[in-house]
Amino acid sequence: MTNARFIPFRKYDIITLCQAYLNEEDHQSFAEFSTILQSVIHYQYHDLLESLKNNYAPFDPNADTRLLNPIDDKTRKTHQAKFAQQFATVLNAANYETITNQDLQEALNEESLFKVRLAVEFDDFAEVVFYRRGESQKTETLRTWWGLRKKQVQFTNYDRVAIFIRFKDEQYFLEKGKKPMGFEPSSTIVKLFQNVPKADLEMLFPNSEVKMRPIDKLIIGSSALVGGTVVLVTKLGASILLLIAMIAFWGGWRSEEVHMSQQHFITFAIGMGVFGSFIFKEWSKFKNRKIRFMKALADNLYFKNLDNNAGVFHTLVDAAEEEDVKEALLAYTFLLKADEAISSAQLDQRIEAWFYSTQQCQLDFEIDDALSKLVKLNLVEETQGLYQAVDLKTAKQRLDARWDGFFTFG
Repeated sequence: MTNARFIPFRKYDIITLCQAYLNEEDHQSFAEFSTILQSVIHYQYHDLLESLKNNYAPFDPNADTRLLNPIDDKTRKTHQAKFAQQFATVLNAANYETITNQDLQEALNEESLFKVRLAVEFDDFAEVVFYRRGESQKTETLRTWWGLRKKQVQFTNYDRVAIFIRFKDEQYFLEKGKKPMGFEPSSTIVKLFQNVPKADLEMLFPNSEVKMRPIDKLIIGSSALVGGTVVLVTKLGASILLLIAMIAFWGGWRSEEVHMSQQHFITFAIGMGVFGSFIFKEWSKFKNRKIRFMKALADNLYFKNLDNNAGVFHTLVDAAEEEDVKEALLAYTFLLKADEAISSAQLDQRIEAWFYSTQQCQLDFEIDDALSKLVKLNLVEETQGLYQAVDLKTAKQRLDARWDGFFTFG
């Protein structure tokens, strides 16, 4: 399992692990230090959250408050651009990775795990970005041949997927003669999902439509062809032959006159009614199968959806804050335990090796971010590319002073 930059442990567990790594006499002081550090970082993220909320407000589809001043189209677009930039910043801080266009294209080409083929109209979007966090290989047993055969399928699974989509303006949809389904032109959608197979990424698009797979079309088409042939032969065979002979006589291709009695016409009408009923039945089968596919899609999304719109960036800001705290605590702990000042590369290697040996976790630790935070907070000193942590007592004093400074005015 590969987690890339994401640290797959709770903040509380990281504090516990760091305490165990330090000497026992430092446990209480480290717990106090951790509490203050969390408070300082939480306060720093408060401004970012408020800015996200203010920039999202003009186009929040779930808003239950009124805007004090009307927003024109130019101002709306400015807010959308700022929100998109801040949203990407939060996702990066929460250790999400961008899903490339190649990944999306592969998802469209691969067969869905729940046997539904979807079509996405990409031209509807002015901007679309997918993000993921946590990638693993999973195996699932699928039934084929109407449940008679089972096969093991290995696939790439994303633990978390966040999406940012902005639709084109109303003029585009008017020119295309299209009516948006379930969304407003120029609107922005943000959503968060869990446990999404890479092959099923297309189901997360808001304008995806269920399409029949070739096997489904073959099954329905074969049934319609066989059944239609039987109906034509048994119910309309004689009448059709007689009708063809009459048309041939009227067209001059047949010399012998043909007569159709009232009984022939009645038989033909009944046969056509039966054939029409059969066509309607087959069409209903097609529609019902499509409805079942749409239900399968809806059921799948219901259990994968974690949050929508404003709730997404609230969740992600909390996740980014957690990652910042975990990274800072780990870097400070390993520097505190080091006998001398060390380089960022040495620190990075020690942390990653420790995770691998003690937790069997392969991690790409964000060493630069962690050291940058600690240096700004004056908890780590840097000299000619070497880093050394200040002692716990001094670290607590400096954090206390910074915390007090947040509430000092004038």
